[in-house]
Amino acid sequence: MVDLEKDVKYIKGVGPNRVKLLNKLNIFTLHDLITYFPRTYEDRGKVKNISECIDGEETLIEAVACGIISEVRLKGKTMQKLIVRDETGTATITWFNHSYLKSIFRVGQKYKFYGKISNMFGKISMNSPVFDIEGSTKNTGKIIPIYPLTFNLSQNTIRKIIENGLKEVENKLEETMPKYILDEYKLEGINEAIRAIHFPNEFKDFNIARKRFVFEELLSVQLALLQLKNNYINEEKGIQFSKDAKMSDIINKLPFKLTKAQLRVLEEIDNNMEQDKPMNRLLQGDVGSGKTVIAMCAAYKAVKCGYQAAIMAPTAILATQHLENFKKIFDELGIKCELLISAMTKKNKKELLERLENGEIDILIGTHALLQENVSFKKLGLVVTDEQHRFGVKQRTTIVEKGQNPDVLVMTATPIPRTLALILYGDLDISIIDELPPNRKKIDTFAVTKTMTERVNNFIKEQVKQGRQAYIVCPLVEENEELDLKSVEELYEKCKTEIFPEYRVEYIHGKMKAKDKDSIMEKFKNKEIDILISTTVIEVGVDVPNANIMVIENAERFGLAQLHQLRGRVGRGEYKSYCILKYEGKGETVRKRMKVMCDTNDGFIISEKDLELRGSGDFFRNITTWNTRFQNS
Repeated sequence: MVDLEKDVKYIKGVGPNRVKLLNKLNIFTLHDLITYFPRTYEDRGKVKNISECIDGEETLIEAVACGIISEVRLKGKTMQKLIVRDETGTATITWFNHSYLKSIFRVGQKYKFYGKISNMFGKISMNSPVFDIEGSTKNTGKIIPIYPLTFNLSQNTIRKIIENGLKEVENKLEETMPKYILDEYKLEGINEAIRAIHFPNEFKDFNIARKRFVFEELLSVQLALLQLKNNYINEEKGIQFSKDAKMSDIINKLPFKLTKAQLRVLEEIDNNMEQDKPMNRLLQGDVGSGKTVIAMCAAYKAVKCGYQAAIMAPTAILATQHLENFKKIFDELGIKCELLISAMTKKNKKELLERLENGEIDILIGTHALLQENVSFKKLGLVVTDEQHRFGVKQRTTIVEKGQNPDVLVMTATPIPRTLALILYGDLDISIIDELPPNRKKIDTFAVTKTMTERVNNFIKEQVKQGRQAYIVCPLVEENEELDLKSVEELYEKCKTEIFPEYRVEYIHGKMKAKDKDSIMEKFKNKEIDILISTTVIEVGVDVPNANIMVIENAERFGLAQLHQLRGRVGRGEYKSYCILKYEGKGETVRKRMKVMCDTNDGFIISEKDLELRGSGDFFRNITTWNTRFQNS
């Protein structure tokens, strides 16, 4: 049995200095070393004729040295030049400060060179390539792994150390997955995969090995999350709400009909609440799908069973909007709803907290203010967090601890592909509202270039003349010359003084104080502002039914899911609504992404396409970290 916990300093090729460099890369043991996977690969196996070389590409040529290396001194530095040729042409190979090479190359000997080609006016050259004498495969003639490095640690050095580490474990690693899983999913064994992930003979070998490790790490995460979930369920005794408190009582009093998807989700939540285990559920629903009414029905059941409910929103204005919606339904039912936000006076807050602790308040809606130590419930039974990604785990835990294992419902309008949601929230049960209410109007979406700016501005003017309002969204707060993007403040000045001088224009961004942002949004809602210039701070915000135009500058800079979230700020009233995506760039991916936004209003389809077109980013890179964390917990 190989000792995978063996200190890396005992691996051949690792001395006192190198062990410190490896430790900087979090490589401490033999296991750390062999699982330090390459970030990419270079194919140094396919030879190209010199005449076929393309400027800027990295390639391998095989050529004969035409003469000895010539050396030129340049301001204290030296430059070495070697002329080589093959059957199709000649090339100049250049190095800097490599005087020792003069004794290595022999006239008439064939060598292989791998590096970046420069083709200037038909003259082929290559700077600082790696090379081998014909017949050697030390640096060329194969697929070479490229690793993340730290200062003073070269690729050649870490490759040699990892190769030595692999020799110590060769065919000695114990398989970590059952044979039936390997067979069913056609996965490679651990010993073959660990060699191929580092030093594949062909790229197909790497792909086979990568499939095995990705599968294993995702499986490990899922099993760890399942274990956490089972431990939570088995250890914790929750509130068993009575079957006599029927959600149908409030559903029948609503001034609209619920969709089939809403009714299905409510059934799932109702079943959870009637069990003696704490509910821990994620509710996913597209923009405008009706998540708030789900929270209302769950809160109603909790209150009817003698408990209190807490609804936490990320902003004061959104919390206030929730209060208005809740009171429309609950006031006539005699259920007391109140609001707790930081802007309240000390006297009013003290009075509210006393009534809360006495049980005189049934449903408390608020912001982060709910997390304060002096907020005490008499009998908290249900916690709902809206836009859950705006709250950290500790924040959600803080409010949950204000009750005795209350049921928890976390809601998000950020569409996440179901498979990804199962990975990210594997410790939660997941409910999805995949249907919009029938009265929800489609938002017409258009993708245009900056050449259409004048037409877009004229369209905004026409709509504002008819009494409507518009959002114009920018990615940045201040001018950034490197990205050449319009900032909020710059665009605001231009819109106010040049483009829309006859209309009421304001701006809002994330660096403003909370009370100032709330004030601006309140004015916009009350039709005191015609055009609002904003950053993505409005992504989660108050409903403004009169706003029917969303113009997004530099739309190519946003993810599709975020564009969809922003678009959801309009189309909330009776008026025909529009989203105009202004983009720059002629790349195929940009055009595909804009087309997706124009073709569909379905957030889940959009999120799938976003993942497909932009990739998973750091998600899979972080899986290993999660895996280690769960194994150690």
